[in-house]
Amino acid sequence: MGNWQHLRLDRDGWVATLTLSRPPVNALSRKMVRELAAAAEALAADKSVSVVVIRSDQRHFCAGADLKERETIATSHVSMVVTAIRDCFDAVAHLPQPTIAAVHGSALGGGAELALACDLRIMAEDVRFGFSETSLGIIPGAGGTQRLPRLIGLSKAKELIFSARILDSAGCLELGLADRVVPADILHQGAQDYAGELARNAPLALRAAKQAILQGLELPMVGGLKAEGEAYDSLIHTRDREEGIKAFLEQRSPEWEGS
Repeated sequence: MGNWQHLRLDRDGWVATLTLSRPPVNALSRKMVRELAAAAEALAADKSVSVVVIRSDQRHFCAGADLKERETIATSHVSMVVTAIRDCFDAVAHLPQPTIAAVHGSALGGGAELALACDLRIMAEDVRFGFSETSLGIIPGAGGTQRLPRLIGLSKAKELIFSARILDSAGCLELGLADRVVPADILHQGAQDYAGELARNAPLALRAAKQAILQGLELPMVGGLKAEGEAYDSLIHTRDREEGIKAFLEQRSPEWEGS
């Protein structure tokens, strides 16, 4: 699925793992962003994928934008480059499958924004996570100002962005930025185990649940409940719903088809 220079995609059953691989720190070049956007498009269309893990094989998860490349870009083109990153991360956020970011080392600026675009985050104990943009004379421009307050609350998000403070793993766990923290040497296995826990559930149900949650966030309660009802109704006539009930009654593990 894709002939990419800076990404690698692996499959294990219902779980797809997308590995960031641009030495030395996965700085987000324009080419890497294009590849990540293409990967998101391909994954969105793949009904055989139930859960997506995004990880790194470098020393850091992602150190943010490639500032050396940014220095070579004409000022008149900067907005276009940042918009491309924002659109790419939005595509990741709107993948129909649940997504897990496996974060180690530094996840700063755009790297932190990529992690926030995922549904869940498992972090290594060595993580350094934060939004350093105001210390560089800019602001988070790839979703950080919007996703961070939705995740941890308005006041805490303001404090992190205004101060450009870098958090360790304990701070991330305390604020709810990390869902799990594990030793660095077992991060990738921990992420696979986490994905496996989710993938034991029905693929279509996972997609419908994510759809209902995301749609409902943008709606008043009445509209959100309607979105939930529509997502539920989409599952009523599926084979997986029948299999789930049958497996429960027979006291065995279900065998999902994704249909």
